[in-house]
Amino acid sequence: MCGIAGYMHLDPRTPPDPEILVGMAAIQAHRGPDGFGWHVMPERGVGFSHARLAIIDLEERGRQPMVSADGRLMLTHNGEFYDFPRIRAGLTARGARFRSKSDSELILHLYPRLGLEGTLEQLRGEFAFALYDAADESLVLVRDRFGIKPLYWTETADALVFGSEVKVLFAHPDVRRAFSDAGVFHQLMQTMVPGTTPYKNIHQVKPGHALRVRRGPNGFRIEDLGYWDMPFPEGGARGPRRADDFYIDEVRERLIEAVQLRLVADVPVGCYLSGGIDSCSMLGLASASRQEPVKAFTIGFDDAAYDETAIAASMAASVGADQDVLALDAAHLYDHFVETHWHTERTIYNTLGVAKLLMSRHVHEAGYKVVVTGEGSDELFGGYPSFRRDLFLHGLDDLPPAERAAMEALLQESNQLFSGAMLAAETVEDPSLEALCGFTPSCLQPWLMASRRVPALLAPGIRNALGGYRPGEAIAAALDGDAIRGRHPLDIAQYVWIKTMLEGQILTWGGDRVDMANSMEARPAFLDHHLAAFAAQLPPDVRIRGRVEKYVLREAMKGLLPEVLYRREKFAFMAPPAHTDAAKRNAVHTLADDYLSDASRRGSGASFARRRARPLAVYDGGRHARRPRSARRPRQPARLGVQILQRTLIDRDIPALARSEAERLGWGAGVMT
Repeated sequence: MCGIAGYMHLDPRTPPDPEILVGMAAIQAHRGPDGFGWHVMPERGVGFSHARLAIIDLEERGRQPMVSADGRLMLTHNGEFYDFPRIRAGLTARGARFRSKSDSELILHLYPRLGLEGTLEQLRGEFAFALYDAADESLVLVRDRFGIKPLYWTETADALVFGSEVKVLFAHPDVRRAFSDAGVFHQLMQTMVPGTTPYKNIHQVKPGHALRVRRGPNGFRIEDLGYWDMPFPEGGARGPRRADDFYIDEVRERLIEAVQLRLVADVPVGCYLSGGIDSCSMLGLASASRQEPVKAFTIGFDDAAYDETAIAASMAASVGADQDVLALDAAHLYDHFVETHWHTERTIYNTLGVAKLLMSRHVHEAGYKVVVTGEGSDELFGGYPSFRRDLFLHGLDDLPPAERAAMEALLQESNQLFSGAMLAAETVEDPSLEALCGFTPSCLQPWLMASRRVPALLAPGIRNALGGYRPGEAIAAALDGDAIRGRHPLDIAQYVWIKTMLEGQILTWGGDRVDMANSMEARPAFLDHHLAAFAAQLPPDVRIRGRVEKYVLREAMKGLLPEVLYRREKFAFMAPPAHTDAAKRNAVHTLADDYLSDASRRGSGASFARRRARPLAVYDGGRHARRPRSARRPRQPARLGVQILQRTLIDRDIPALARSEAERLGWGAGVMT
């Protein structure tokens, strides 16, 4: 995987500046330290650049941007296309001639033959790419189906600019660096509107979407094309109920295929390993597919309540894996809190993102560039308490009232750990979400509850500009009603989580951004779209059966899981919060004294009401730890994160920093692809 960048002038006679393109690559060199490239089509007003992490085809011939033999197409690509040897062989048999062994080059041969829609149907994996077609003078920006790889874009007065990270756009001197009012609001409530960012006029390509950009007489004409969505079936379209063994066997076979495809690389591939069935399944299948022991990387915490090392060690021993445990002192996580925000480019509400950042650094230092991970399992198979709650409350209409009441009691009994964290402390009903979904999905309720406290934190000007802003209404408007209406409540709950929490949190500050911060590629095999399409057709009771979440996955993996893990209920993988001991609180106080001081807030032009920060309430509860966690969320922790982003990404001269990074790396416009 890599980092991509580029821009297209509104006037095709204006050639892009190579030095700007080099700076846009250099500011994201952490994504691709193995080399860089840039290419300009001066007569077309378009230029691309690329920071390379070499994983497939390590030779110079795999360098990007790539240009087709006839000069029609220019490509810059981030990510992996799996199954590429089969596709390449088929294209070669039809007369295509490849100049590299890189999976990226597939696009240059598929697109002229199949067009955009046909090309996207062939692609399997996680990816983001830009393709310029000189034949019709169009720029296409494409993002993978779940949004595993990031892709941002913006318009200036005379150009459209894109890149893998927000800071890449900010490296262009014409891109303004500022928060949007709604962006600050959502950073404080910690859940973003799909497709948005915290920054003014900075957008994301949505998961499963492509943008086609053409020049028009009055500016760019941008067409948003959705090419894939999670295919939950309407009404009775799920088909007749099959025996459990059918679903179990199909999940097993499709998951084996997904894992084996993600073991293909020209560099060593390891696995992340926690104490959950998701990562343990990845390690078990990877070990069964390889002759040599698989390297398994585990995070260990100094707090026994959050440490899963023992279960992970049992799994590693059972499959003969080579386990590598990174023991973290939770107090030191805050030493890397600011650095983590530089990479996530959004606020984070616990230090799991910091722990993942340190783990990816450890993996990189161990000589690995690729790991297979377990993200996506909960989303496909109903693994979160919020899903179970929505199923029990809204999806059991056929059960007698007494049985429904018993199931509700079972839900409350088994979810005590999550009350106020993954489940709201009290029920929240949002009119817009109720109208769209038929209920307010439980996964959003803690954040909607937190949003009630946000207006009081905002500066009067922003608070007045937002007026009666309703975050639930904004989220509902960004969701595709055609993919929601007529679906089972469990399908709706999973769909909403996939579009909000998965893409906006798990795959960003818990995934790509902290992994690629250390040039480390994570491959979430559960998010293979062939597996996901089958999972969408699973009957609800195969996903959640009584108190057992992910029933079908547990049964499919039963033969390789340790007994204690097979029988274990869902346990959220989290880092120890600040209020658990004095050392952690002191580390947070140090950050608060710097970033939340009156002088800091005045100097940064931040967006908060003038009030004295209460250090003990800064992060994860402080002295108010006994209050419901959902009620504490938008207080000082999010304010601290916004202030960090203000200082590191907005107040900073990012174009100058990009030039400095290019000089440090020895990257310059004198080097061309």
